Amino acid sequence: MRLCFLATGESVHSHRWIRFFSEKGHDIYWISLAPRDGHAPVCAKFYDVSSELGKYASLGAAALKIRRIIREIHPEIVHAHYAGSYGLLGAISGFQPLVLTAWGSDILFAGRSRLKGPLVRWALTKATLITCDAHHMIGSMQALGADVKKIHLVFFGVEVDRFCPGPGDVSIRAGWGAKGSPVVISLRNLEPVYSIETLIQAVPSVIPEVPEVRFVIAGNGSQELALKELTRLLGLEASVSFIGRYSNYDLPNILRSADVYVSTSLSDAGLASSTAEAMACGLPVVITDTGENRRWVDDEKSGFVVAAKDPQALAEKIIVLLKDSAKRASMGQAAREVIVQRNNYEREMERMEGMYRDLLVGRRGKSAFECASAVLDR
Repeated sequence: MRLCFLATGESVHSHRWIRFFSEKGHDIYWISLAPRDGHAPVCAKFYDVSSELGKYASLGAAALKIRRIIREIHPEIVHAHYAGSYGLLGAISGFQPLVLTAWGSDILFAGRSRLKGPLVRWALTKATLITCDAHHMIGSMQALGADVKKIHLVFFGVEVDRFCPGPGDVSIRAGWGAKGSPVVISLRNLEPVYSIETLIQAVPSVIPEVPEVRFVIAGNGSQELALKELTRLLGLEASVSFIGRYSNYDLPNILRSADVYVSTSLSDAGLASSTAEAMACGLPVVITDTGENRRWVDDEKSGFVVAAKDPQALAEKIIVLLKDSAKRASMGQAAREVIVQRNNYEREMERMEGMYRDLLVGRRGKSAFECASAVLDR
């Protein structure tokens, strides 16, 4: 198949999705409003529209450029990732069939915005097929005018052969100052929605019970300085390490080098990718009761689910896990089984491949481009 993706080059999620179809031998074209970040290479013809039009080019100028590229490459399907900017650009192109994948915030926050809401609503109505990775997003998209018959659940999935249990990396643990210490890790970005301060506020309750514990906070974001200052004010600098942004290439080893994974997010669409990857690596998780986390984590069996913004409840569950290695092992094993069975990357992408093929069936002998050209020429 000849597939054209409208998706940001800055996200590992775009790379992983597109890489699957390029490695399967499909003819792949990728149009982005940003340069491609340094993730694993993808065999696709890449168009950075931002560099061609200038950093501050308008969405209208980008739409004209994208429309022209689509004419040149003659795709059979256009697939827009993220219902906001890319979904809108896909709708403006007029191409059919148009697949639109919602990522979460593009839908969950759209209804609250007088400006974005109507644009996202219009993009949803123009899509031939819509995918999302959370049940509750289906209702949100219906409220925005999407036809429920067009909506399918397709999870982004975890590469379970890559994210799997194994020995930790001695050099990574040494860099954290945790050669012989248990490690609690957070991978969410340092933004308000992830409430990293809740984790930091939990630390003083954990240290008296497990004095040697190390807390590793990865990622970056607008709250970095404030969170580091909170750590200093609480006198936790000897127990808390901020390691900044990490490479997805290194992530399996990073997770295997930790003992407990924590997510203190205030809002999630489906299961967060970092949580799913930690579970696949056999880590017990302590996560907040938001989004659809209870659909994925069986409380007390494959992890713990705690109330958001409750440092004491978080600390109590962390202490339980740090003091009981057998419980960590059993919860980690149960967590991995959930991901292998229900959130397998290969299986989910194969389902998506089947949906692409179904879209191309029964087009009355015409190529997808011939059908789309009639729309583009109007």
